[in-house]
Amino acid sequence: MATVTSAAVTIPSFTGLKAAGAAKVSATAKVSSVSPVPRLSIKASLKDVGVAVAATAASVMLASNAMAVEVLLGGDDGSLAFIPSTFSVAPGEKIVFKNNAGFPHNVVFDEDEIPGGVDAGKISMSEEDLLNAPGETYAVTLTEKGSYTFYCSPHQGAGMVGKVTVN
Repeated sequence: MATVTSAAVTIPSFTGLKAAGAAKVSATAKVSSVSPVPRLSIKASLKDVGVAVAATAASVMLASNAMAVEVLLGGDDGSLAFIPSTFSVAPGEKIVFKNNAGFPHNVVFDEDEIPGGVDAGKISMSEEDLLNAPGETYAVTLTEKGSYTFYCSPHQGAGMVGKVTVN
């Protein structure tokens, strides 16, 4: 971008357009330099700042509720285990069980080892349903506080059990 500095500028005459006796016109102009970066001014009231802070806090809370805990079904080393096997979540936080190794697997909550009033059938996979391929998932959201014991029915005898605490 070209910049203009203070200088004398001569404006040519257009003699072809004027009467024959017109004199040559010249003028000088002084141009002040202009800053290439515009100046910005931000004015905000405390109310505006408060609204922005509240909106940011609400976004963070919504994002945290959308977060999920991922539990691998089967260890990378071939072990028949839930990784992690013991963990905690907040009420309403999603738990995603993801097939990793040693499948087929499923996730069944022990009806004797969950909080009273919770229906194990509604939060469990059917014992006949299995995750058969790598990356297949089963998700559950627990809302009642307490401890929940779960197992993989094909591998329960091999010790593939886990426990989640909702607090």
